[in-house]
Amino acid sequence: MTDETCQWQGWRQATERALYGPGGFYLRPEGPAGHFRTSVHASPLFAAAVARLLGEVADELGTAEVDLVDVGAGRGELLTGVLAATEGRGLTVRAYAVERAARPAGLDPRIVWTDRPPRGARGLLFANEWLDNVPVDVAEADAEGTARYVEVRGDGAERLGAPVSGPDAEWLARWWPLREPGARAEIGRPRDEAWAAAVASMAAGRAVAVDYAHVRASRPPFGSLTGFRAGREVPPVPDGGCDLTAHVALDACEAAVRPGSEGGQDPAVSGGRPGSGRGPDPAGGGSRPGVAGGQDPAVSGGRPGAGGEPDPAGSGGRPAAYREPGPAGSGATELVSQREALGRLGVSGERPPLALASTDPAAYVRRLATAGEAAELTARGGLGDFLWLTRRIPG
Repeated sequence: MTDETCQWQGWRQATERALYGPGGFYLRPEGPAGHFRTSVHASPLFAAAVARLLGEVADELGTAEVDLVDVGAGRGELLTGVLAATEGRGLTVRAYAVERAARPAGLDPRIVWTDRPPRGARGLLFANEWLDNVPVDVAEADAEGTARYVEVRGDGAERLGAPVSGPDAEWLARWWPLREPGARAEIGRPRDEAWAAAVASMAAGRAVAVDYAHVRASRPPFGSLTGFRAGREVPPVPDGGCDLTAHVALDACEAAVRPGSEGGQDPAVSGGRPGSGRGPDPAGGGSRPGVAGGQDPAVSGGRPGAGGEPDPAGSGGRPAAYREPGPAGSGATELVSQREALGRLGVSGERPPLALASTDPAAYVRRLATAGEAAELTARGGLGDFLWLTRRIPG
């Protein structure tokens, strides 16, 4: 093996090293919040909504003691917010932070810090912007139309490698066929396996994955791999200096946990992310992933943008929000926008009545601020276009 050969790696291996290897991007002390913010960082309304969702799950299970498993917990911000929101509500929450980075100092002692989901949890498993950082290989169709692995150097230079084969080729054929020379795709099989394993860890309740995503009818023609650093989008370079992320084929993840589907390996082994996402901090001047020139993801296949809801089936066979019947006839699987999911949980960007400004100015200002935060969480062309994939686990 020559020195030149050693410099080139597939994107999955290179991403694993750059994000989670020694000195990796996500193992740095500043954590994800030092480079971008997500729904968790945007407003405490998000944690309050997850707390309400947890209460719904507890009611469904008929218990006042419930598990909350946060996969890709960052520095524990979401769990801290949910625990605060459930104080005094008669709900006992066993909180687990699934994270590859070290436990932060001063974290609430009630939060269990672990590198993999606990087995047999009864409650809610919540994975906010986790799957987009599970490392994947990238494929590109060559001049003859053959799908080949894309290899990358530490400086970001790329070249085409061997033809895609085996399970990766099967995944591409089913979920993301490359039909034209130059077309690219992220091979999402490791994410399918990670999600299936996370769902399989639950004994009962719900598993929810929240991410910027696409479906079969709207795949981005040249993939979505990109980098983020200090609130700005940057070229993806696997040198440990930036986040590396790509949109998630959530329809493929959903199919991986249908009855009869094959499961996957432990998400802690498959490159589960230790962050909380990368909506860039507006102070950094970058555009949030989820905003790509205001494009509609159902049309452009790009980052979630403004406009209509994507078709989760990718073939026009299901409406924008679909539910798959479960064993008892209730919805077992659902894929909806964050805008719809948070709306059901009481998050609304509706402005307070102007008359309140005269009768109670302080209350008007408070409600106006809350409406502004809610509007950011549910905005078209932004966080509101993220997709929520929910799987119910009967028990």
